[in-house]
Amino acid sequence: MRVLRGKPQYHAAMETVGSSPPTPRPERDIYSVSRLNREVRVLLERGFGSLWLEAEISNFARPSSGHWYFSLKDSAAQVRCCMFRQRNILCGFAARDGQKVLVRARIGLYEPRGEYQLVIDHMEDAGLGALKRQFEELSARLAAEGLFAPERKRPLPLLPKRIGVITSPSGAAIRDILHVLARRFAAVSVLIYPVAVQGASAAVEISAALRLAGRRAECDVLILARGGGSLEDLWAFNDEGLARAIVASPIPVVSGIGHEIDFTIADFAADVRAPTPSAAAELAVPDGEEWLASLQRLQQRLRRGIKRRVEAERERLRWLIGRTALVSPRARLAQQTQRLDELEQRLPRALRQILAERRSRLGEYRSRLWQASPLARLQRAAARHGALLARLQVAGVAPLRRARERLAPLVRTLNAVSPLATLDRGYAIVSLDGGGILRDAADAPPGTVIDARLSAGKIRAKVEASS
Repeated sequence: MRVLRGKPQYHAAMETVGSSPPTPRPERDIYSVSRLNREVRVLLERGFGSLWLEAEISNFARPSSGHWYFSLKDSAAQVRCCMFRQRNILCGFAARDGQKVLVRARIGLYEPRGEYQLVIDHMEDAGLGALKRQFEELSARLAAEGLFAPERKRPLPLLPKRIGVITSPSGAAIRDILHVLARRFAAVSVLIYPVAVQGASAAVEISAALRLAGRRAECDVLILARGGGSLEDLWAFNDEGLARAIVASPIPVVSGIGHEIDFTIADFAADVRAPTPSAAAELAVPDGEEWLASLQRLQQRLRRGIKRRVEAERERLRWLIGRTALVSPRARLAQQTQRLDELEQRLPRALRQILAERRSRLGEYRSRLWQASPLARLQRAAARHGALLARLQVAGVAPLRRARERLAPLVRTLNAVSPLATLDRGYAIVSLDGGGILRDAADAPPGTVIDARLSAGKIRAKVEASS
């Protein structure tokens, strides 16, 4: 880093005759230490911006102010860091020496000592961060393949005969599930597939249990469950092979893993995700009390329906018995005879009405034909033409008369003031050869060519004398 902005510069002007050479003048931009550190800090902050760094914590200190001061190091170098209190309170853990962390930081400079440092904005455990990144990458890849697509999910059976539970036989999750199933619908049977739910072999055991349940086809729905825990504890349920086994299972799968805030790849792959193992059991079976109440309501509706149907059939039977007398051949013949008499009486009235309507329509057509006749139209056009011609003559003569009456006094006034009337009395208008009216004899010295306009014609003359 240069302390001075530039080296001394000397400017020499060219010598001219009769002038002495100028004295050289140095120009220096002298920095103070404070100014230097301030500008270096600005250059560092603007040049790098925000960056991510993974390293190990050392020399950790936390004074009473609550700020964190420490170094981040690797095998070959280290850098001083600070994380202010309003940022470190957002960390979900207490930092310590030797801990490997992933940080987001800005490069800065502590001006009083001239030390370059990192200002930490965000910190997370590097091991936990790696697991999160692995989880996000696998989740994105499987989602792109369509394993989590909603249209792939299968509905759960309304009333399963047997429920399979894939979980640890000694954990709290199985006890919660059995308790909920006994409370909600004790008639359903339960088949437990014991597996490890934590550790290196857990994902393999769970996948094998899913395939076994699918081959045996003894259950109508499967519950995949585990109690709460950290991300590392639940990592077996973020296995790609387990996710594909869930999708390939011919039996619908309900996942109840961890607590409500925990999400795993198995949750995304399952047909239904429950926030807890107990909630998974509640989703797998209906509420027995609600079913019993619903059955009682259906029984009452069935009784009322049967009663209404019996009454309706009795009424129909009575109606049919009374109708037999109406459908006998003698009764139908009497009805048809009466109908024939009625139609015979209506026929003359209908014919007279039709003829009257046709005469009325014929008269209307004649009237419309006369109105559309060319002769009538020509007569109306001739009458209209005569009226328009009379109006045109009146409208043309009257304006001309009024205009002539207004023009006569104007003509007399104009003639009274016109210079041409003056010319008629023997006067002339004299103008110079170049234009312009001649009003003074001094403006026309001898030899000047002038023009004189008379009442009839013009005269060009040359001035011989003026006075």
